[in-house]
Amino acid sequence: MNALLVGADKLGNIPDLLLTHGIDNFEHISGRKKGMRNLVVSNRVDIVIVFTDFVEHPVLVNIKSQLKETNIPCIYCKRSTTQLKQKLESCLSCNEYCAKTGKCMLYSSKVQ
Repeated sequence: MNALLVGADKLGNIPDLLLTHGIDNFEHISGRKKGMRNLVVSNRVDIVIVFTDFVEHPVLVNIKSQLKETNIPCIYCKRSTTQLKQKLESCLSCNEYCAKTGKCMLYSSKVQ
């Protein structure tokens, strides 16, 4: 699974946590620089994870608007492995529901 991580200057143990949840390929963007306000989310991304305590507001607004158009699921959490683990387990546990209905139960968006 491919993920885009936005926010946080350093990831610490987060890459190890992502691997245990099947996310083996990810791109990390700090989300603090002015030029990142024009970030384009790739259609090859399966999930976006936004660390809300370390991201510039205009970057967040840009990502939200793009995700509404592409229907890519997004997790918003603090830069905490515990909180991220809870959110990932909730998201990944609904895969059966998503496949069956074509909708993501957590984010109320269609699954492609």
